[in-house]
Amino acid sequence: MTLKEIKELIRIVQSAKISELSIERDKFKIQIKTGNGVSPAQVVAQAPVVIAAPPVASQAPQAASASPPAKVETAAKDDSKYITVKSPMIGTFYRTPSPDKESFVNVGDTIKQGSVLCIIEAMKLFNEIESEVSGKVVKILVDNATPVEYDQPLFLVDPKG
Repeated sequence: MTLKEIKELIRIVQSAKISELSIERDKFKIQIKTGNGVSPAQVVAQAPVVIAAPPVASQAPQAASASPPAKVETAAKDDSKYITVKSPMIGTFYRTPSPDKESFVNVGDTIKQGSVLCIIEAMKLFNEIESEVSGKVVKILVDNATPVEYDQPLFLVDPKG
């Protein structure tokens, strides 16, 4: 099964709002699950932060929360002209083919459609992630050897670059 077929299966699962899908072909097996596994962990992680912040100082969090949204809006406006390359799967993100090798791409590199951008390891399989766009890499949004989620932004690419 190709990466494009796997991406299509993921899109189908999401649009049909199916919670789980399993497919077996010859010596290939894939299982796609959505929903409940990730969301509760994120909610639990956010709850202590919200509870802990107000007792410390009620005015400081308000001032702090007022500033970052302005910065986020500015960053969003600046990034709007770029194409976001997103993760097609859950796994571990690697910028290099092996620890002693050079990165596939760096900020400022010009890429073509089909260029390998990174590797995502999922269940002991190393999947090369190819660019679907041509342009110049403006920003790498994920650190090497860190976990990524499905549809998480990985790179910003300037199509005019």
